[in-house]
Amino acid sequence: MKAKTQVAVVEDSPTTREALKTIIDLTPDLECVAICSTGEEALKILPKLRPEMVLMDIQLPGISGIDCVGQLKEKLPEVLVIMVTVYEDPVRIFSALRAGACGYLLKRSSPEDVVAAIREVRGGGGAMSGGVAMKVIQYFSSQQSKSEELETLTRRETEVLELVSFGLSNKDIASRLNFTVDAVRWHLKNVYAKLHVHTRTEAALKFRGGQ
Repeated sequence: MKAKTQVAVVEDSPTTREALKTIIDLTPDLECVAICSTGEEALKILPKLRPEMVLMDIQLPGISGIDCVGQLKEKLPEVLVIMVTVYEDPVRIFSALRAGACGYLLKRSSPEDVVAAIREVRGGGGAMSGGVAMKVIQYFSSQQSKSEELETLTRRETEVLELVSFGLSNKDIASRLNFTVDAVRWHLKNVYAKLHVHTRTEAALKFRGGQ
């Protein structure tokens, strides 16, 4: 008989925690080997149990699910992690994937979707539900667009924008770069046009977000 895939659940909500455990235990090829209510508990228990997969809540008390994933992957590099959360925020999704998660499920996912996601990730794929995949694509596309816009800036424009992002005034920037204040204004005008923004704050955010 083929060994069951060992799955752990890290979730602070008792209701969701028990629901996920039930889904896993009712699936013939899966086995729930641990349930943890905090990231700290998971980091203490799971390295000893060495589960093959973890269903991880993103918003945990204490250490966040995203930070927990990163630390858990350091202890168990081979462990597969699927985030299970109510959030569809692309920044959270990207952060979780960058930390080492293999998939992203919404808590409203059906039991069938949860099992399908576990099997998909177990087979080497990635699992995303509820339009999450589209959000990730849109997020990466927007980041790529920002990067392409930044690449249109000249070296001087980039230098000015970087100092703007640090909160320096036009007078301070002029002093730092040995420009006149009018020259700084001229470069900023070009930056605004190229980045399609209208304020210093928008330009700074786009600069930081596009790096």
